[in-house]
Amino acid sequence: MRAGAFRVIAALTGLSFLALGGALFFAFFAYQRPGSEPPLPMGPLGHYLAAFAGCALIGWGGALWSGARDLATGRRLAPITALALALMALYRMLGWFMGDYYALAGDLLRFEAALFLVLALAFVWLRPAPERRIS
Repeated sequence: MRAGAFRVIAALTGLSFLALGGALFFAFFAYQRPGSEPPLPMGPLGHYLAAFAGCALIGWGGALWSGARDLATGRRLAPITALALALMALYRMLGWFMGDYYALAGDLLRFEAALFLVLALAFVWLRPAPERRIS
């Protein structure tokens, strides 16, 4: 049961990261078209960094997808994924408290922080058990 739930969480999170990463990566190229309106509300450096983040999300999403298929890989990925998700929640909460980002995104930052913390807990609680070795 726990292994099945971990597979679902890892696969869905991985697919979400792959999709978001692809969107951020292709937003860079959409911004570079002559006469185009920026798909994201930022300048050239922001689109460049969004493409970089998109590439990282594609790699992370692929790793989580792999961890969903192979529980030994998933066991190794779960703690660092939980840490990264907790850090993502932390900077969203800090952005919400500062107020500048609240004016831009509103309560979305709180919702995202809660979602990332729940996912982090799921990766910790559902982490696959180590394989038993018969000697």
